[in-house]
Amino acid sequence: MAPRTSIRSRVAATCLLLFTSIVMIQSRTKLAKASETSASQPHHHALSLIGVPKYAADFKHFDYVNPNAPKDGRVRLGANGSYDTLNIFTGKGDTASGIGLLYDSLMERSLDQPSTAYCQLCEWVSYPKDFSSVTFKLRDEAKWHDGKPVSVEDVIYSFKTFTTLNPRLKFYYKNVVKAQKTGPREVTFTFNVKGNRELPQIMGELTVLPKHYWNDTDAHFVKRDPAKSTLVPPLGSGPYKISKMTRGASMTYTRVKDYWGKNISCNVGRYNFNEISYTYFRDSTVALEAFKSGLLDYRAETSSKNWATAYNFPAFTKKMVKKQNIKLKTSQPMQAFVMNTRRSRFIDPLVRRAFTLAFDFEWANKNLFYGQYKRVSSYFENTELASSGVPSGRELEILSEVKADVPPEVFTTPYKLPVNKSLRDFRKNLHKASKLLDKAGWKIKNGVRVNAKTGEPLKVEFLLVQSAFERIVMPYINSLKKLGIMASIRQVDTSEYIRRHRKFDFDVIIGTFSQSQSPGNEQRSFWSSAAADKEGSRNTIGIKNKAIDKLIDKIIFAKTRPELVAATRALDRVLLWNHYLVPQWYAPHERIAYWDKFGQPKTLPTQDVSFLAVWWYNKKSADALEKTGG
Repeated sequence: MAPRTSIRSRVAATCLLLFTSIVMIQSRTKLAKASETSASQPHHHALSLIGVPKYAADFKHFDYVNPNAPKDGRVRLGANGSYDTLNIFTGKGDTASGIGLLYDSLMERSLDQPSTAYCQLCEWVSYPKDFSSVTFKLRDEAKWHDGKPVSVEDVIYSFKTFTTLNPRLKFYYKNVVKAQKTGPREVTFTFNVKGNRELPQIMGELTVLPKHYWNDTDAHFVKRDPAKSTLVPPLGSGPYKISKMTRGASMTYTRVKDYWGKNISCNVGRYNFNEISYTYFRDSTVALEAFKSGLLDYRAETSSKNWATAYNFPAFTKKMVKKQNIKLKTSQPMQAFVMNTRRSRFIDPLVRRAFTLAFDFEWANKNLFYGQYKRVSSYFENTELASSGVPSGRELEILSEVKADVPPEVFTTPYKLPVNKSLRDFRKNLHKASKLLDKAGWKIKNGVRVNAKTGEPLKVEFLLVQSAFERIVMPYINSLKKLGIMASIRQVDTSEYIRRHRKFDFDVIIGTFSQSQSPGNEQRSFWSSAAADKEGSRNTIGIKNKAIDKLIDKIIFAKTRPELVAATRALDRVLLWNHYLVPQWYAPHERIAYWDKFGQPKTLPTQDVSFLAVWWYNKKSADALEKTGG
């Protein structure tokens, strides 16, 4: 007779085997059911939040590319500051410019239709009618640069790692509760909410990184850590790979000639340069001089002063260098002086409104910007989403639901920024600002604005990272000083600025809030109470407002375009009337300059200049330029 312990061991082993078999059967059953479910749902080649995708499933290429563009030449670009990491997982550090060229995402954004994306790594995408999940079928031909296939495991690993290490993405993807393999090449993301039309497309934005690479060891047999910065060129699947770099000073990418995706529809005619290099400059003036001397080939000009006065050098007058204004059909970002409401001095909206009255945009546009800018007056400028007049219809109904928590002017008065047609107008606005500060409890004492209760002076520091903004901020500071406000500038280097920005360690910064024409989940990161205390979130203002939280949900769960428009206008109106920032300006055109050695499509994209993706090297023009000494 066998010993009892042996019998017990056999019984235990048998039970374990039986349990394992049951789990495997259940798992296979769930997988089969999930696969059947995705198979019964329509398979889409593209997703659009605005209308029907422009291109049919059998489209050959986008209209804004040249499918026969030559693959040749190089382009040299400038970049600001420096870089200290090539790891895009964490969102920490200064990531190298152009690092996105190494990777593919599940879907590729269309550049001639807003809020529309086409399958890239995926072959098709499907979702149920209630938008409770989304499934992607990966292309069989998708491969990493080392030849290994892009797998479902890579997608799941990327999602989990991004949301674990990157606070901003964790917040962005917070409604995604599960990522699982539901077929040999299928991955399904399950949501904890229904009716969010944007979530399937948000998941299509996911950049996919290689699990096997990050789980392996480096050349020194040390396991790679996705949580740490690295300057070791990582493995990618995209159209370029890193070929040369000098730490913090330069970066060169070389086109992958056997790139797996070069022949799929959304990539045909794109990524035409053999080499793309970046040189870093800590001073924008030096970068401009490098372009003028021919050390750089292309420049996106952000300075109105430079655009008006700096392009009179010999190469430009000889037409070796070209300037071009490109008008895009896009929303314009809200660029503004952002007041940190975590600071006690900015808690009162009367104080914040006084700061708006003290800024003379008309003077700045005439004397500093050569009349090139327009005033931005909406968080959704240049779109149908911008509020105007007084609310009516569905917008009024939505606002009525939060009436107790919004300024009364929202319902009665159109929001208008102060306009200074003359010095007299500006003096009147400064007088209004002074009265608002008095009302808020900040009184003038010996020429200084102080808190009537504590005696604390009203001090404000403008945190800058670019010296070019000093000429803009100084006149504003002079106006604030007329109100008794003690204002100053502190300029720091890029690393220090990023650190202080992420920790919300500032009084006022110049910030930009870019919007799509189909807003959704990202609004939580911009304005929600939950994001206000999350280090690194985009809620730099520090907004904690119950009404705004409710309006964000109205946007996210809007079932129709008219409902989305009404909810967004309501949010815009409430943000404006809370005076969270001092709106600045926008340029109606994108300003670019380049040496005459490139070709561009006859039909340019309407949503982005996209120089690196759709332009190409024109050897004939480049050779002619070289003969003339360019």
